Amino acid sequence: MSKITAAITAVGAYVPDYVLTNDILATMVDTNDEWITTRTGIKERRILKDKDKGTSFLGIKAAEDLITKRNLDPEEIDMVIFATATPDLLVASTAAYVASKIGAVNAFSYDLQAACSSFLYGMSTAASYIEAGRYKKVLVIGADKMSSIIDYTDRTTCIIFGDGGGAALFEPNNEGLGLQDEYLRTDGIGREFLKIEAGGSLLPPSEETIANGQHFVRQDGKTVFKYAVSNMADASTKIMERNNISGDDVDWLIAHQANKRIISATANRMNLDENKVLMNIQRYGNTTSATLPLLLSDYEKQLKKGDNIVFASFGGGFTWGSIFLKWAYNS
Repeated sequence: MSKITAAITAVGAYVPDYVLTNDILATMVDTNDEWITTRTGIKERRILKDKDKGTSFLGIKAAEDLITKRNLDPEEIDMVIFATATPDLLVASTAAYVASKIGAVNAFSYDLQAACSSFLYGMSTAASYIEAGRYKKVLVIGADKMSSIIDYTDRTTCIIFGDGGGAALFEPNNEGLGLQDEYLRTDGIGREFLKIEAGGSLLPPSEETIANGQHFVRQDGKTVFKYAVSNMADASTKIMERNNISGDDVDWLIAHQANKRIISATANRMNLDENKVLMNIQRYGNTTSATLPLLLSDYEKQLKKGDNIVFASFGGGFTWGSIFLKWAYNS
């Protein structure tokens, strides 16, 4: 009997209609298009303007896109993993709400929070359940409404982030396709360099924390950049070494879309040709948990059955890693 592997069999995505360009941002903070583009590669990002809609809306729309494209009966979904750093509510599970809304009435679900690495970790979790033979259809959704935690007077963060959602369906495969290997890591040193200070159990909300703007994302950009460049590149080369593949063997790099310079540095360490590096950061910015599935959706038609894909991510905490996957279908 051949080994069961976990393969991606369908993808979906959603981004809001409103486009926040660099020129618009320049009217809000001291910046300009050239400054943003040269430092990040970002030209615009999408923002969910409706105050009555949260991250769940982005995830529901992405999942519905996948369900429609695949002609999938949502009642067949066994499990929903909702990867996000911006849940609708702090206690009530966003995943449970999303699963109910998309009609996945037979699935159990939960949120997974690992900052920008949330979807990557969700891929690992889904694969483990599939490989164990416990479930047949696991839906991993990555979505974040980053605009809800961004201070639009802070140019170190407001230029980077956008809103969006993406989804991928994992199913068993007997052809040796799907997830091949993973190298996932964390380091608690990152707690101080990229965070929201207030709102958790350590510093509950108060008039003072709100007045001080402590409910917005803050980061030490230079330190985060240094760790991201080093660790994303290290993880990606490590996964290649462990699987005895070179840059020539890799068909695509699907890297977290945080900064074009970080992505390029990772690709250089992997000895990858530029045309193998998939990017959409210029259009969406950093959508946190959604960047990887948004790339899969945007470039789905270019991905061919058997393609060797390396995923890489880095997030607050710090969290990071790389996954080696063989694509399982032609769209």
